Amino acid sequence: MTHPTALPDHVRVAVIGSGFAGIGMVVRLAEQGIDDVVVLERASTVGGTWRDNTYPGCACDVPSHLYSFSFAPNPDWSHVFSRQPEIRAYLERVTDEHGVRPHLHVDTDLVSGVWDDTALLWRLETSRGSLTADVVVSGCGGLVEPALPDVPGVGSFAGPAFHSARWDHDVDLTGKRVAVIGTGASAVQFVPEIREPAAHVTVFQRTPPWVLPRRDRAITPTERALFRRVPALQAAARTGTYWLRELNLLSFTRGGSLRKAAEKQSRANLEAAIRDPELRARLTPDYEIGCKRVLLSSTWYPALAQDDVSLVTTGVTEVRPHGVVDGDGVEHDVDVIVYGTGFRVMDIPVAHRLTGREGRTLAQEWQATGAQAHRGTTVAGFPNLFLLLGPNTALGHSSVVLMIEAQITYVVQALKALEAHGARALEVRRAAQGAYNTALQARLDTTVWNQGGCRAWYRDADGRNFTLWPTHTFTFRKQLARFDAGAYVLRAATAAVETV
Repeated sequence: MTHPTALPDHVRVAVIGSGFAGIGMVVRLAEQGIDDVVVLERASTVGGTWRDNTYPGCACDVPSHLYSFSFAPNPDWSHVFSRQPEIRAYLERVTDEHGVRPHLHVDTDLVSGVWDDTALLWRLETSRGSLTADVVVSGCGGLVEPALPDVPGVGSFAGPAFHSARWDHDVDLTGKRVAVIGTGASAVQFVPEIREPAAHVTVFQRTPPWVLPRRDRAITPTERALFRRVPALQAAARTGTYWLRELNLLSFTRGGSLRKAAEKQSRANLEAAIRDPELRARLTPDYEIGCKRVLLSSTWYPALAQDDVSLVTTGVTEVRPHGVVDGDGVEHDVDVIVYGTGFRVMDIPVAHRLTGREGRTLAQEWQATGAQAHRGTTVAGFPNLFLLLGPNTALGHSSVVLMIEAQITYVVQALKALEAHGARALEVRRAAQGAYNTALQARLDTTVWNQGGCRAWYRDADGRNFTLWPTHTFTFRKQLARFDAGAYVLRAATAAVETV
């Protein structure tokens, strides 16, 4: 698509990113009569992570009916778990059907955003020019920038090498010796897909994941026809899936028989596919299930059992021009390297580009305090900035789209509060933010994510869980249904700065 010829000089709301968060925000603002909005998208089209991740086998691990907007059900999902092309097509369709496209400025990367505390607005520089905005809403999640392993020689490999989130489809893997570094959520999907064309796949595993079977199936044409004709049936399917997922949360937060049942199911999944006791031992986690992200796959273990797949569990110490060196010093000759090594969740680019009232970037603020926000959405020192999918809004059991929609409701309520009070700016009080996060961290300390005996990407270098929401999604939605104006300083154009 082509972007508008020029950016406006000023807008009421600037939205950064056009994944689920950015698209949903624009739709809800339009419902409230707020049309003075731009979406700044660095890529050439919408989709966020579902545009960027195109690796073989890419799919969602949350059931389709739940991984979609409540206002835009899709009766035509082809499977219980949606594939990447379908999710991307869904987002494109919502963009068109709900009037998001006219607000979209593609190929427009945010270079910097600086809060002007005199004019009470944001001054934004982009790759296509500058503008000002009363309010900035970031729709940039944590799974944005690929992370590469911190080992010598990563840039020295002579053959094709790429991250799974930047899959190079021009590289033909047929007959190639492929090294896969990492065994996370992406690797368990693409390794079974690339095994057959490749001559050999060597998987370098640091920590074995818990893997439950993927209960996927095609949604029949009859079911899809019924969903189209009787939308209440699809709504009922969504509701049933929602409550099953909320019940599953208890295995993470309370443990007991539910957690043991999940572990038993995962062990059975492993034992059914891996007959070799030595290989099975190397694939068996030594930490509690749920401590790290639980993966879904019915093809991962069968792929690892094949003769043309090798598992290396001593880590990676070096990358050389023609191979990968493991922890025992053995060099594995390979033709292609695929990095399935996750994302820079603790160092998201937008945090380096937004500078708040006190002259610090968001990254600098979080370096001092740890990544935190009030209700996962606002940060002290950063007036009129809202973070969708901010700290502690990710989930270990359900759909983040639920969290996004709750935050969007909160943002809309905040904008209404500004208007009702005749204010130009709002900023969360530091004391309110601190109290919120103290209570949140105390609750997280009772969960498997903080007590399960593993080192997961959910936690920062100090062991603080900055990623996950610790309880049910309906609790988060209830908290964010009403804007808590008492937690904020609201300022008119002539008001003095109040200490927060």
